[in-house]
Amino acid sequence: MNEQTAFADGSAPLDAFDETSRAAFAASYPEVPHKLVHRLGMHPLMQLDSLAILGEALPERSVEYNRAALPLGLNGEKAPANGIGIGETIRNIASTGSWAALKNIEQNPAYAELLASLLDELRPVIEQRTGAMLKPQGFIFVTSPGGVTPYHFDPEHNILLQVMGSKVMTMFPAGDARFAPDETHETYHTGGGRELFWRDELLASGKDWPLSPGEALYVPVMSPHFVRNGPQPSVSLSITWRSEWSFAEADARAFNGLLRKFGMKPRPPGRWPDGNRAKALCWRLYAKARGLR
Repeated sequence: MNEQTAFADGSAPLDAFDETSRAAFAASYPEVPHKLVHRLGMHPLMQLDSLAILGEALPERSVEYNRAALPLGLNGEKAPANGIGIGETIRNIASTGSWAALKNIEQNPAYAELLASLLDELRPVIEQRTGAMLKPQGFIFVTSPGGVTPYHFDPEHNILLQVMGSKVMTMFPAGDARFAPDETHETYHTGGGRELFWRDELLASGKDWPLSPGEALYVPVMSPHFVRNGPQPSVSLSITWRSEWSFAEADARAFNGLLRKFGMKPRPPGRWPDGNRAKALCWRLYAKARGLR
């Protein structure tokens, strides 16, 4: 079955990941970054006109767009607005010099079906390794030539599927305070931002992952990274999920932040397969008592 045949009726893709990719995922999940291949490029929901319509239909809180000519790290600055609407930003992405993110695409039934179809192909491995797949979400990124997504981390298990154009993600080891300080993690998990402070001396420790159409990259939870777009407009889809392990690490980080306020120097949570259950439970009890959740 070729791409056009698979997606001609507009339905969610079948067998988007081939057998080799599924085997690579099974061998590497959840802690090792690795590439996969996918058959998503011809899907009608991933074309620019469809994405512009989606952007115009999503609630304002689920759409972010700004200028794409950014430094590798914002370092406390705000990304400048591009001065035009989301529909125009996407339809004319080749010339608008912009970066757009469509968040929680599962709010739209057709995109929810697409997300579910993709994740269901990997669900057996995911649930065998890290337990129930929790909070599945999808994010679409549309970027002008040469655009930059500055240095940051994400709390989810994430596969980034490159659909149109090319980009290079530079990724750094997860769980290493040299690249993402413990205090930044703690602040994020109690309501702060996930942007990281960039220093040029970090660059030598990053690994470049070039992505072309039809390629995908698994990004472990909290792996610091930045992204540089290629010379053509880019469309990428992130399919993400959480696990009880990822939530426990997050809650343990939040509890460490509380301990730090009392002058302690807490030990950072362990990476998978460490459960971080004690600190996570302490934070959940504290948050419930304070009405924080």
